[in-house]
Order: sequence, then C-alpha cells, then structure tokens
Amino acid sequence: MAWRKKSGGDQSSACPSNYDAGEGEKVPRGHVPMVTCCGERVLVPVRLLAAPCIVELLDMAGQTYGYSQPGVLRITCDAGHFRRVVDGALERAG
Repeated sequence: MAWRKKSGGDQSSACPSNYDAGEGEKVPRGHVPMVTCCGERVLVPVRLLAAPCIVELLDMAGQTYGYSQPGVLRITCDAGHFRRVVDGALERAG
C-alpha cells in the first residue's frame, strides 16, 4: 500500500508530510486511489473494498460528499485513522 500526500490543498498536523506524488502518477493494477480529508493520497488494494470497515468508511464518504463524486474517492477520516483501518483490513484479509 502506498501513502502519499496530495499536492496542494490544506494540510493538518494529523497528516505526515514526507509523502509526495504527482496527481498524474499511474495507479498500479489492482488498486484504487483515495484521498483522506487532509489530502493524503492512498492506494487501496481492490480486494479490501468488500471489507466491512472499508465499506462503512465508503458509505460515510458517500453520505458526506455524495455518491457520484468526480475524480478520486474522498474519505472523511484523517490519514492516521484511515491507515489503521486499512492495515487492520489487510491483516484480516491475509
């Protein structure tokens, strides 16, 4: 999994500042790009999209931003929380 800061936008202290990537960067096969509320770009393996914890976060994002978001999916939680959720889902998926 790759954690990257989206270029531009406002940054909060909850977001690490040592990840940098261009928006034109190609997404590896089998991954979905997502952006946390503080602008951190995350590449999530497609196989995790069915994990209940990820489904709940996607549903919360849909309720907040709408279900037809243009561009990269936005997640409503900060980067640290999202990292813990995704890492836990990865462990359970084995």
